[in-house]
Amino acid sequence: MLTIKEPLIKKGLIFYTMEYADFCSALEAYPKPLAFVDLDALDENIQLVKERVKYKIPIRIATKSIRCVWILNYIREQLGELYAGLMAFSPEEAVWLCQKGFENIVIGYPYVHSQSLKNILAQNSAQKKIVVMVDLIEHLDRLQHIGWSEGKQFLVCVDLDMSTRFPFLYFGVYRSSIRTEKKLKEFLAYIRKCSHLRLVGAMGYEAQISGVQDIPLGKPFWAPIIRILKKNSIHSLTARRQKMIQIIKQTGFSLEFVNGGGTGSLESSLQDATLTEVTVGSAFFAPALFEGYSNFRHRPAAGFALEVTRNPEKGVYTCAGGGYVASGAAGMDKLPQPWLPQGASLIRNEGAGEVQTPIVTKELLRLGMPVIFRHAKAGELCERFNSLLLFRKGKVVQEVLTYRGEGKCFL
Repeated sequence: MLTIKEPLIKKGLIFYTMEYADFCSALEAYPKPLAFVDLDALDENIQLVKERVKYKIPIRIATKSIRCVWILNYIREQLGELYAGLMAFSPEEAVWLCQKGFENIVIGYPYVHSQSLKNILAQNSAQKKIVVMVDLIEHLDRLQHIGWSEGKQFLVCVDLDMSTRFPFLYFGVYRSSIRTEKKLKEFLAYIRKCSHLRLVGAMGYEAQISGVQDIPLGKPFWAPIIRILKKNSIHSLTARRQKMIQIIKQTGFSLEFVNGGGTGSLESSLQDATLTEVTVGSAFFAPALFEGYSNFRHRPAAGFALEVTRNPEKGVYTCAGGGYVASGAAGMDKLPQPWLPQGASLIRNEGAGEVQTPIVTKELLRLGMPVIFRHAKAGELCERFNSLLLFRKGKVVQEVLTYRGEGKCFL
C-alpha cells in the first residue's frame, strides 16, 4: 500500500502538492534518473517570498540556485513589479543571459580573466547592463586597465564584508576584504582615480544569517547557540552596513542599488532601510537544507527520481544513480535526501553512490518504480541533468532545458 500524505500545510512538517502515487503514474514512461520541478509548489514559493518581503522591496533572482532559463523567465514574470534583475555567478553566464534577453545583471563574485571582462564591456555597449563585483584594489587596477584599453567604462558593485567577529569565533564567510570603515574609505578614494569605472552598487550579504541553519541536521544541541549568535550578529551587521552605505554616499557616490539578504534572512533584511533590494534563489526550489530553518517553511518544488533496480533483502532497495552531493563542508547534510515514498532513508555506511544508491523503506516497491529525492542545495541539481520535467496538478506538462542541456557549464 502506498503512503498517502495529508493534503494540508502544517508548520514544522514537510507537505507536498504531489503524492507518491502521482509520481509513480506520471513518471512510468520516462527513463531515469530525471529531474523535475512542480510548478504548483513553485507558485506557492514565489507567493511566499512576496509575502515574506511584505511586497515592500524588489527581489533579485540568484541564478546559481536555478540554472534554467525557462524557470528564470517564469519566476521573473510571476514576481512582476517586484523583479529587480538577476544575480549571476559567472561572467560567461551573465553575457549568455544577456543574449537570452535578460537585462540588469549583477555578477555576485569578482573575476579577473581579461577576455571574460572584455565580453562584459561588449554587452554593456549594446545597452545591456552587467555589473561586476569588486573588493580589492587589484580588482580596480585590472578593470581600469581593460576599460582604458577598450575605451569603455565598467559598472562596479562594492562587496562589503558582513561577517561578525565574536571573541574566539569568526561568524561568517571569508569573501570580501572590505571589513572596516577605514578600508572602505581607502577603497572609495581609489575608485575616484579610475576614470573607466563607475560605482553603481553595494552588496552586504549576511551569509551567516541567510546560509546557516537554525537547527543543523544531526546537531540539535547547536540550535540555542546559533540562535544567540544570529540575533547578536543581525544587530551588529545591520548597523555596520548602514554606516558603510552612509560613508559611500557622503563620499559623493550615487548608488543605483544596495543589495543584501537571502532566503534565510529576508525578515531581518527588512529591518535595514538602506537596502533597496534582496537576493533570493533557494527559496523558489526549497532544497532539503532549508528544512533546518525555524522562521519559514517553503514547499519542496524540485527534485530528482531514481529507478529501483535491485532488492538485495527485505526493506532494502537499490536505485540506479544518485551520487549528487552538494558543495560546502562535507557532512551528512550535503547528501540528497529520499523524499518519497514517505519514511525512506539512506544507509549511513553507503550514502548516495556514484552509480547506485541503496535506500531503506517499509514500502513494498517493485523493480522500475521511482524513488523521489531532494537535493541538499537548489542550483546544483541542474548541473546533473540536461532537462527538467515540469509538473502541473500531478501531471507532466512540459520538458525544459537546464543550462547543461543548452551546452553550458560555467563553473
